[in-house]
Amino acid sequence: MKFFDTHTHLDYLAQDLNLSVSQLVENAKKAQVERILVVAVFVKNFAEVTACSRADPQHIVYGLGLHPLYIEQHQQNDLDLLEQHLQTQDPNCTAIAEIGLERAVAEVGTPELWQKQCEFLDAQLQLAKRYDLPVNLHSRKSHEQLYTFLKQAKLNKTGVVHGFSGSYEQAKRFVDLGYKIGVGGTITYQRANKTRDTIAKLPLDALLLETDSPDMPVFGFQGQPNRPDRLRVTFESLCSLRQEEPELIAETIWQNSERLFGLGSR
Repeated sequence: MKFFDTHTHLDYLAQDLNLSVSQLVENAKKAQVERILVVAVFVKNFAEVTACSRADPQHIVYGLGLHPLYIEQHQQNDLDLLEQHLQTQDPNCTAIAEIGLERAVAEVGTPELWQKQCEFLDAQLQLAKRYDLPVNLHSRKSHEQLYTFLKQAKLNKTGVVHGFSGSYEQAKRFVDLGYKIGVGGTITYQRANKTRDTIAKLPLDALLLETDSPDMPVFGFQGQPNRPDRLRVTFESLCSLRQEEPELIAETIWQNSERLFGLGSR
């Protein structure tokens, strides 16, 4: 079996643990994690994210994007800088990420900043369409609004709603649009009944695995930075929720991930 961690902030993890990207990749490979997607959150970490991939281009791909949590910092010129990076057509840049909408944090949910969030999401979806790239999407308390944007955007490569913790009905609407659902550490907690039930019922070909390293720690490692090598913990929880054999689950999700974000997708 082999695994693809489809959502990480590997640059932050390396800083938190004081480890090199190469060491993090070696640790991941020991856990059969063969591919890692590193995502950006603002212009300031575009260079670090790109450098992560260049440190090990066979195992690390990356995405560049402007995260809604940092909407106050983003400037219109940042969209131009994002497009300049995309114009280089680096084959390891395989996504626009991390982008989306945030309504769980009051500070970025004021009418003015919500409008700005929507404008930046729309602009980045248009870039994804222009450069034929999938998207890796943040969504908290904003599934209905995000769905509307995605339905209107009609992307060729679609993408994934990462760290999903909504209802089955919400997830199914995204899946019916052609989007994947990111399965993270939430399902390792028995109390997360709604998310666990949702992931158990969705089609297997709609699922991806992720750690959101260094965030979203898995059960048993609370309070510690999450890491790509702990993707196996989430995988084991997923297997406990599904009827399929573990080998089929692993192979299907690997293929889902490679088609959407892997080196073979460009």
